[in-house]
Amino acid sequence: MKTVFAVLVLLAAGPGFAQDAPPAADAAAQTPPPLEVSVTGGVSAPMPIAIPAMPTAAVVETPAGSTETLGRQLADIVANDLRNSGLFTPLGAAQLRAIAFPEVTAPGFDYWGGTGAQALVQGFVRANADGTLTVGCYLYDVSARVELTRQGYVVPPSDWRRAGHKCADMVYARLTGEGGYFDSRVVYVSETGPKGKRIKRLAIMDQDGANHRILINSTSIILTPRFAPNQQSIVYMSYVNDRPTIYVYDLGSGRQRRVVTTDNLAFAPRFSPDGRYILFSMAAGGNTDIYRVSAAGGTPQRLTSSPGIDTGGSYSPDGSRIVFESDRSGGQQLYVMNADGSNQQRISFGGGRYATPVWSPRGDLIAFTRLAGSFRIGTMSPSGGGEKLLTNSWQDEGPSWSPNGRVITFYRAGRGSEGKADLWSVDLTGVNERRIPTPLDGSDPAWGPLRP
Repeated sequence: MKTVFAVLVLLAAGPGFAQDAPPAADAAAQTPPPLEVSVTGGVSAPMPIAIPAMPTAAVVETPAGSTETLGRQLADIVANDLRNSGLFTPLGAAQLRAIAFPEVTAPGFDYWGGTGAQALVQGFVRANADGTLTVGCYLYDVSARVELTRQGYVVPPSDWRRAGHKCADMVYARLTGEGGYFDSRVVYVSETGPKGKRIKRLAIMDQDGANHRILINSTSIILTPRFAPNQQSIVYMSYVNDRPTIYVYDLGSGRQRRVVTTDNLAFAPRFSPDGRYILFSMAAGGNTDIYRVSAAGGTPQRLTSSPGIDTGGSYSPDGSRIVFESDRSGGQQLYVMNADGSNQQRISFGGGRYATPVWSPRGDLIAFTRLAGSFRIGTMSPSGGGEKLLTNSWQDEGPSWSPNGRVITFYRAGRGSEGKADLWSVDLTGVNERRIPTPLDGSDPAWGPLRP
């Protein structure tokens, strides 16, 4: 069932809101100075930002907890999101004094300046008569003593965490000039069992590891799940009945359907940007090529035909081109072609082999796995220039982009027979690297778009 998630622009003079929100601060009418954070400089000087607990005008019990408790938890979510970006040093509720409800739009800037914070995030939580929650979020420049932006969110209690992620996205977008990525989900393969005999199940979670659930709880191996652009379904490869082929799982109904009906090995699926097609690889007649098929099913169309193995296709954001890997030159390398299969050109020429390419949602970069002694995550331009390796572990592979094209998630496997796989992320500087918590081992992560 689709969740109703309303976004409000919090205007103190707005109809029905003036009586429930704190009064607006006079300073909000001033023109804000250019307080900003560089997204390309790494974590050498992250911005100090204060995020006190969000107060409530009246403490009300809700299915998600009291509005007072939710105010503390929401501030923690905003702080954790911004900290994990590597661009901010949050001062959280435990380090700061509590604020009263009227202070939300009338900050005590003398106090906040004394904390060393350059920016301030304040907000509130209110329980509504219809059972929903309203969460307000305000961003201030502490030095200039002005409000930079504000937004409000009306959510069912079950979706309260999303309000925190959207608040963090608002702050991130205003201070970096880039789109946010916190209100998003990751689908991946949850793994258990010994390394040579893993049980792999389809799982989904928020980008920070919360709201985790197993979608398909069977013993059939599942690999390479990928979101549809509308986030209503997931395409993946499964070994149901020992016949590896392509399936689509519907998130609303929980049903799965087979897309490719031939008995040939079909794998590495991915939706086109408009959701009309599924790109995949299929082994037929002693050759493995890139195909596409209607998302509803039907007869596949072959796009490559060279000798060797062509696989791992990924569309450009506008759907006009495809990047893929091929061993036609003697070893795995990256190639790009038009969406109809024409004009195939090699773009990787560094040492070692290249695999698992995926086009950035911004269109400016292609992420990949480079195999040269170890497995490392890297990026290059669509023409093959500007290659940069971002990780330096023993086995990092399977990159997937955040919705704003600034962070990459991947999985890291440990050495030896007891080595386990974990999900990680790294930003484009290669400096801010962190492990993403999962209940069990994880592999094949795929980051979904921002949620509506």
